[in-house]
Amino acid sequence: MIEFRAHGKLFVAGEYAVVEPGQPSVLIALDRAITARVSEGHGSGSVHSEEYGHLPLTWTRAEDGLALDREHHPYDYVMATIDLVEKLRAERGIAPRFHDLRIQSQLDDASGRKFGLGSSAAVTVATVGALDRFYGLGLTQRDRFRVALLATIRVNPRASGGDLAASTFGGWLRYSAPDRELLAAMLRPAPGPGDGDRRGDGTVSGILDDADAWTGFDVQRLPAPADLRLLVGWTGSPASTTKLVSVVREHRNGGYQAFLDESRTCVDDLTTGLQTGDAERTLDALRRARVLLQRLGASVGSKIETDRLATLCDVVEAAGGAAKPSGAGGGDCGIALVPADTDLTAIHRAWEAHDIRHLSVAVQAPEGDLDD
Repeated sequence: MIEFRAHGKLFVAGEYAVVEPGQPSVLIALDRAITARVSEGHGSGSVHSEEYGHLPLTWTRAEDGLALDREHHPYDYVMATIDLVEKLRAERGIAPRFHDLRIQSQLDDASGRKFGLGSSAAVTVATVGALDRFYGLGLTQRDRFRVALLATIRVNPRASGGDLAASTFGGWLRYSAPDRELLAAMLRPAPGPGDGDRRGDGTVSGILDDADAWTGFDVQRLPAPADLRLLVGWTGSPASTTKLVSVVREHRNGGYQAFLDESRTCVDDLTTGLQTGDAERTLDALRRARVLLQRLGASVGSKIETDRLATLCDVVEAAGGAAKPSGAGGGDCGIALVPADTDLTAIHRAWEAHDIRHLSVAVQAPEGDLDD
């Protein structure tokens, strides 16, 4: 049996702005993971996951792709990934095989509650990694990320891919996205109205090898802050990233470019603070990133920082640290950095008093060489 693990993530800064090609963000990979295990299948393929209940999701091949046996199951990230890898496998002349895929997650609690740690991205990356080994595709780490992003935009065209980068590369990362609209267009072989002149041949291999298709994509490793400690709190309210990002896009106004510029400045300052070990600069950048999200939410009429997230952040700031919503906000997690000598017990107690759950997570060590 082949096994591949992909880790959860949290955004540190640059949310919302990162959906624009080339806009930078900072993320961390977490030491909680999704594991994909793949073994030989016979007559059909199957996906076993708690997402599908007790019965597996099964699939076979048809002339125009995969035939999915799903009376009430969504065509989700796993099946989009399997389908894309099958196309790549065929393009490379590798014989088809059926496989049984089993998925196990550490990103939710025992009752199945989701913490907003990037389970969709982690399961996509884990599936790509497991099938890469199963078929012997020989993908580099960057190629695994690219395949995962191509699969993701077939389900969610606006996804930035930042969570995929964290799941793929691990550690602290600075990330910016390619143009996903261009990538989606390149996946479609036949020209269509409004697609423009820039088209690919529809092959996965062609897109992976086309450097121009990935303009704007960048990933850099960042050092962990030496004199600061990471804290993560969960507010108990799940949030829809897709919905919140859509609200912001629909209500963009004349101040949107200013938001992008300020977000880049925050990320640049955070990057410099981490690279130079300047704790105060790091904390200041994180506090400014929080204010930026507050202003963005107010400008579009969306509550990015909920009351409970505000409490989470205020408790940390009163203790001398910095905190902000992580990701799209609207619930889920807040992320904090505090000086190493901070009384963490006091923060945890204050959070508990407001029904904020401290998550015992740490940053996952970097995975491999970024150039591989």
